[in-house]
This record gives sequence, C-alpha cells and structure tokens, in this order.
Amino acid sequence: MATAPRPRTSTRDPQEIGRRLTAWLDTRLPGAKATGVTVPASNGMSSETLLFDIEHPEPPFTACALRLAADPGAYTVFPVYDLPRQYRTMRLVAEHSDLPVPKVRWLEEDPGPLGAPFFVMERVEGRVPPDVMPYTYEGNWLHAASDAEREHLEAVSVGLLARLHDQVPLAEAEFLALPGEGDTLRRHVTAQRAYYDWVVAGVARSPLIEAAFDRLEERWPRDPGPPVFNWGDARIGNVIYDGFDPVAVLDWEMAALAPREVDLGWTVYLHRFFQDLTVAFGQPGLPEFFRRDRVEARYGQLTGHTPRDMDFHTLYAALRHAIVMLRIAYRQVHFGEVAVPADPDTLILHHGSLRAMVQGSYWD
Repeated sequence: MATAPRPRTSTRDPQEIGRRLTAWLDTRLPGAKATGVTVPASNGMSSETLLFDIEHPEPPFTACALRLAADPGAYTVFPVYDLPRQYRTMRLVAEHSDLPVPKVRWLEEDPGPLGAPFFVMERVEGRVPPDVMPYTYEGNWLHAASDAEREHLEAVSVGLLARLHDQVPLAEAEFLALPGEGDTLRRHVTAQRAYYDWVVAGVARSPLIEAAFDRLEERWPRDPGPPVFNWGDARIGNVIYDGFDPVAVLDWEMAALAPREVDLGWTVYLHRFFQDLTVAFGQPGLPEFFRRDRVEARYGQLTGHTPRDMDFHTLYAALRHAIVMLRIAYRQVHFGEVAVPADPDTLILHHGSLRAMVQGSYWD
C-alpha cells in the first residue's frame, strides 16, 4: 500500500471535457458555461466522476457532478457501462425510499458530446471515508473520531442498507434482474463467473478465484431467501457524510436483485479488506469498527430479518472483490505500472484472506 503506484483512474483531459461540456450545456440551459471541471482524487476506476460548476445568470443549481462511462480505450474495469441504468436506479431509490440520493438532472445517452454516455446530478458537500490511504489507517477524519462518533456512523450506515432493502418495491426494480436461469442468487453468481471469464480472456487465470467458486458451490445455501433491491457496492466509502450522518449515497452501477445477504456480506467484507491491509502494514486499524457480529445484529434489529449463511456471503464478497482486483492489476500491467508475477494469484491484493476463506479458517 505504501509503495505501490496508485492505478491511473482516467485517460481524459479535464480541460477538453470542460469545453465539450459547455457546448452540450448550451443545448440544455442556453447560455450556461461549465467551469472548474476537475477529476476528484477519490475517483474510482469504473465509471468516472467529474466535478464542475455551472456559470449562468439564473441557474437552477450550480454545483454539479457528472458520471461518465469509462473510456473504452482505457482497459476498463467492467465490460459494460450502462449509464441509463444507473440514472434510472438513482431515480428509483429517490422516489421509493428515504435514502439521501443526489438529485439527477440530465441523462445524455448519445456518446457524441463527451465521447461516452453520461448523466449530471447535483453535487452534495461533505466528506467521504477515504480509500487511499484507507480510513482504517491513521491520519484521516474517521480514524481520528471518537469511538462514540464511529459507532454512530456505523449505526446510521447499516440503517441505510436496512431501509433500502425494506423500502424499494421489487415490482419497480425488475429492470435490475440479472439474466439467466434459477433464483436471483444463482443468477448473481453466474454473472460473476461471466465477469471472471472476461477478465482472464487472453491472460493467466487465477487458481485461487476458481477454487473460491468451487467452494461456493459446496456451501450453497439451502434457502437463499427472497430477493430485495441490492445497492451492489454497499460500503461507507460510497457515502458522503455531514459530520457523521449520511447526506448522499453514491455509486449504483452494481445494483441488482439478490438476497439481502449479498449486500450485507459486501458491507462486512469490504471493511475487513481495509482492516486486514492496515494490520498487515503494522497499524492496529479499527478492530471494533464494523465488526461482523455487530453489523449482523444491528441489521436484524432494524429489519426483523436475521442474516443467514454469512460465511458463504462474506466468501462471495471476497471472491467478487478478488475479480475486480485482478482486473485492476491487469490494467496496471497494461499501462506498464506493474509486471506480471510468476503466480497470478499474488496480483490479488487480498489473496491471503481469500485463501483463508476458501479453507474455512478466516473467521476462526
């Protein structure tokens, strides 16, 4: 973490984007100009986020964020970037739940104006638990908070997931159903297998990831449970907080229909991913924060649903994350940032914890 180069997140020029965005804005809000176009330091490596302001005599809003499909020439992390689906998802959540979702303003499906489809939403001010360096490391606002403040943030963040699952009606979310046969869990895992096959096309496969898929089949839940609307990337790094209260829930590109535990397992494991890395680099991290037993208990209290088969679902979360990490590593190889090691499994940052999960020793 301390020495590896941060993977590049964009190949686009913000100044060029600003010029093209101004031309496009004039078709939606005549006389408007896009100013201060920047790529935030926290920008992810899937869809890109750009921040800008609207300069106009009488704007309905000024501070904006633009979500832009990844540049197909930049060795993308995912094979498909469906911006209309994300736009529709955010509108659905805003309409049918009380979660704080940024208001989406415009959707542009034509790739002509900026080179890829995009949508514009209002920008929400606040602070986000950092990914680099992770919030479990010393030196950031969440690590420096008191135990009581972190406990409050944990409680309200688990509450976001509980309310999302309980409030958004399935009938309105059918467009998020994944293709394939079987129940929604089977379809979800099938989609991940297809994603893995895409990631390793033409490069070395990962024996560890394939062993994890085999382990999933051995531990498959007898009753996966009914589906709910899943956020998909359910973690605090995708929430903007005012103080320690959420004011915006972000990043809906992985939304799908699936059992509750798919989201919950992702929430639990993504924190453990950061915690494990922090401990490996000699810091204590935040061992009492987002503990699995406490998260599961709180979710059960809020929803009346006792989480089940969580060993399966945390393994599945670690497996899903491993596929993304492998793609990001091969992306770094593509850009000449790292070399391919003899063992491709070591390209996966958390290969040790994933192996322990496959062996059944991680939660011991």
